[in-house]
Amino acid sequence: MNRLVTCAGMLTALFWLEGFAAAAETYPSRPVRLIIPYSPGGAADVPGRIVAQKLSEILGQQVVVDNRPGVGGLLGAELAAQAAPDGYTLLLIANTHYVSSALRSKLAFHPIDDFTHISAWLSAPSVLAVHPSLEAKTLKELIALAKAAPGKIDFASSGNGSTQHLLGALLMRMGGFQLTHIPYKGSGPAMADLIGGQVKVGFPGIALALSHLKAGKLRALAVSSAKRSTELPDLPTIAEAGVPGYDATQWLGFAGPKRLPGAVVTRIVEATRTAARNPDVIKALRGAGGQVYLSASPQEFLAFSHEEQAKWARVVKDSGAQVN
Repeated sequence: MNRLVTCAGMLTALFWLEGFAAAAETYPSRPVRLIIPYSPGGAADVPGRIVAQKLSEILGQQVVVDNRPGVGGLLGAELAAQAAPDGYTLLLIANTHYVSSALRSKLAFHPIDDFTHISAWLSAPSVLAVHPSLEAKTLKELIALAKAAPGKIDFASSGNGSTQHLLGALLMRMGGFQLTHIPYKGSGPAMADLIGGQVKVGFPGIALALSHLKAGKLRALAVSSAKRSTELPDLPTIAEAGVPGYDATQWLGFAGPKRLPGAVVTRIVEATRTAARNPDVIKALRGAGGQVYLSASPQEFLAFSHEEQAKWARVVKDSGAQVN
């Protein structure tokens, strides 16, 4: 009896695998849902839609954006984790996926193990900016001011546990200085008070800050990425400006439920690379504050995700960040 049950189970598994193999050969044969776990019009949504539109052309099937904001992006991630592993539900994944996971002790899914990591395709550095009234024209001068008066200089972010908060927390830890964190309810209010001089230091995205930098309403000290920004090529990186080893950017990629068929993953990777290398897409992504960064393979993206999870878990712990 046990042998019959075992054989029946093996046959069921075989038919299941054959079914997915056949589906992979014709993928996609119907529209694909892309869950963007953030609000429409936001820093992740805009580039996500840019690439989704191009993917629709390349794949020959519409890639339908489904915005599911909430719980720091974890609501949409949970939906993706629970979806069928057939390639017809994808997730726009970002570094905030690991930040939000680190902020919560209990999750309905594992932030890495319950997903198939497909491809990273965008890096969006932030800019360390100060109000012009602050007597700091370089990062080293900012650090000197902060060390001379610990906690006297305010630092604005878009909220406790936000990317802006943790970019600043990482900088303070690595640079050995202290600013007073002032959390706001979103990037807009934080930027408004930074421009107004109510707070002196911020970490806005380049797209949000660029016009204010050009107008002289803010002064840029450095960018957060390991490489200089294509939008601000003369601006040094934080590592170059005085904190060696600093590298923290917002990034975007695609993931799906765990156990996606290999042929489906390969198809999505190829389509994503084609989309991300399109001149019009590159231009549009730059306008949204990002620059193309393509992971070499799904395996590289997975390894990178493990690094990101460990890094942000340490920063969250050290910062004492709590969920709003």
